[in-house]
This record gives sequence, C-alpha cells and structure tokens, in this order.
Amino acid sequence: MKKQNLRSMAAQAVEQVIEQGQSLSNVLPPLQQKVSDKDKALLQELCFGVLRTLSQLEWLINKLMSRPMTGKQRTVHYLIMVGFYQLLHTRIPPHAALAETVEGAVAIKRPQLKGLINGVLRQFQRQQEELLAEFAQSETRFLHPDWLLKRLKKAWPQQWQNIAEANNQRPPMWLRVNRNHHSRDAWLALLEEAGMSGFTHDAYPDAVRLASPAPVHALPGFDEGWITVQDASAQGCMTWLEPKNGEQILDLCAAPGGKTTHILEVAPQASVMAVDVDEQRLSRVYDNLKRLGMKAQVKQGDGRKPAEWCGETQFDRILLDAPCSATGVIRRHPDIKWLRRDRDIKELAQLQSDILDAIWPHLKPGGTLVYATCSILPEENSQQIAAFLKRTPDAALRDTGTPESPGQQNLPGAEEGDGFFYAKLIKK
Repeated sequence: MKKQNLRSMAAQAVEQVIEQGQSLSNVLPPLQQKVSDKDKALLQELCFGVLRTLSQLEWLINKLMSRPMTGKQRTVHYLIMVGFYQLLHTRIPPHAALAETVEGAVAIKRPQLKGLINGVLRQFQRQQEELLAEFAQSETRFLHPDWLLKRLKKAWPQQWQNIAEANNQRPPMWLRVNRNHHSRDAWLALLEEAGMSGFTHDAYPDAVRLASPAPVHALPGFDEGWITVQDASAQGCMTWLEPKNGEQILDLCAAPGGKTTHILEVAPQASVMAVDVDEQRLSRVYDNLKRLGMKAQVKQGDGRKPAEWCGETQFDRILLDAPCSATGVIRRHPDIKWLRRDRDIKELAQLQSDILDAIWPHLKPGGTLVYATCSILPEENSQQIAAFLKRTPDAALRDTGTPESPGQQNLPGAEEGDGFFYAKLIKK
C-alpha cells in the first residue's frame, strides 16, 4: 500500500465538507480505504477533530496570516488547520506533526508553499500561550456557529453552555445487549472476562456504556449478534413504543436499522415493516438484519406518501424517527455544525409535520405512535407535537409530558445518551 500523507487527506476531506457541503460520513470512508488499518483511526481523528474545533482553528489562522488562502490554494488553508489541531489537541510529537503537515504540501502539489506552512505553524508554537488566552475570552470559544448558539440560548437559557460543551466532547460508546441471547448483566460479566468494563443505564434496560471505546470485533459476541452499537437515547424509543409479539409494526425513516432490530429483539414475533426514503442507506438495514439473523419487510418509500408503499394497511404501532436537524448528535457528527443552516429548521419542521399528518391514518384506533428526533430544538419537538395535537382531534398524548409542554427531551451529557426527543401518541 503506497504511503499516503494523512494530513493532506484530512485537509481535502474537511475542505469537501466546508466548501462543498458534503457529509463527512460520505467523504471519509473512501479515503480510509486507501490507508492501512493503523492509519484509518488517525485519519478519522484528524477529520473529526478539525471539524469539532473548526472555529478555534479558523480564528488562529486569521490571527497568524495577513490574508486568507483562496482559490486553488484553499486546501493549504485546511492543511494548516490540521497542523494546528495536532499541536493543540493530540499527543503526536510536535516535530512529527510539523514535518508531516509540511510534507502534505507536496501531496497536494503545492511544494512551493512548504515554507509558508512551516512558518505559520512555528509562529503558532512561539505565541501559543498568549493566543490561547486571547481565544478563551473571544465569542468564538464555544466552537458553534452563531445561529445555532442563538437558538440554544433561546431554547435552553440555563443549560446552553453545558449543551455546547457536551457537543464538543468525544462521544461515549453505547451498546445494546440483545436480550434474546443474554441478560445485560450476563453480557457485562463476559465483557469483564475479556478485560474491559462497562456501565449500565438507569432508564434503558439493554444499554451498556463502555468505560473506553473499543473496536466492535473485540467485543464478546458482536459477530454472533449478541450486541449492537447504538446510543442509549436511541434505545429509549422502545421504552415508549413497547412493541408486542403478533403486532404489525412500522418503523418509518428506519435506516440504518438500529431501531428496527431493537423492535425485533423486544418482540421477536412481531411483523415489522422498515421504510426509508434513502435507497443507499437501506443497504445498512439489510446488513443489520442479516448480522442479527432477523427478518423484516424492508421498503424504499417517502413518509409523506404512505399509500404508495403500504396501500391501506393500518399498524398497531408506528415508530416515526423523523428527519431532523440532528442537533442532538453533534458530538458524533461534528460536521452538522457547519452543514446545517438556520433556514433548514423551518423546512425540517414542515417536513416532519407533513409526515405526521400522512402517516396518522395508518395507525389503528387504540394504536401507539412514537414520534422521535435526535434534535434538541423545540420547533422540531415540543412545538411540533403541540401543533399536531391541536389539529388532530383523535390524537392523545400519553406518559410523555403535558399538552402544553409535550414530549420528553434528553440533552447530550458526557455519561448520558445523545440529545433526543420522544412523544408517545395514542389514537383515541
């Protein structure tokens, strides 16, 4: 395998996210194919880290360079960011970080700029203390775009700083124990035997948080389907859905299939239909079902047009994990901060509302619909459900909040799950 320059690859990946609006989860995997297993993790660390701390790195460049790099030199701008990130946030020895970053200029065919890159990074090393002290006083220190901070302050006047801080952390690794194979405690004992340790969750009976993240294949029984990687808050959907054997259940907006398989773990004899609009992401649903040895009816379809994919069918239970801003999972996907725009929130709220109205007739009388998002913004959550209850006379809220303040909102926390919202609705 030809030795690649990881720093230049990271710079190009970040450039595609910021300049072209591409998602990191689309950009990174093809790049990781080109490097050794050992380097995959470092490449991921550099890309995620730069996007997590982007505002700080941008601020430093503005301080240390008299004019921005534009046009064809733009990749160098991001290469310098990769250099700053290593010096600030990793244990890579500074001389190695510098040498590899400067060499990155050759990989992107800009060898004439090696001196410039070297100069900026060395100047940063000399002024690091005073620069960081100044940054700590700046408006930019929360590492979020202004529009998002404004929304967080308005929605969560007491908690917004904690939320921003949680968003900037590395996420914990949560697992779901497959209760058809082991109880959670029995699997935890196997984990201890393998020399690792984990913690349970008070509210979600299948959830285990690893003391430190580990490769999945090192975990007892991953390949046999004993566990699934899934955030604790995402597992919370089952607490409200309560699927039963023999029922017809719809998992709408189902990709990548974590919740589909959770339904089948809780109710193995349920008949489950998993629907998603994104054909590509549906392949992940098939993969998950296959690994766990489960069967579900998987369909590609638009949630606003259920008649096209389920005809007149009515379901006992519907889980609608609605398309949303994903503002509750920023720590897992730091590119969200830079890909989302303020105007997206209104458009997403309209889409959620359209899907809710379209799918409600497909719920049997007496049936349960759980509306869930991985957002922490009221427009997509409590306000969305309050408006739905007002216009839908046969819908009642159950066990999750009050009609004035509907739903249950989880906020991201270091030892908790991601930001997540649930509302349990019953058809009268």
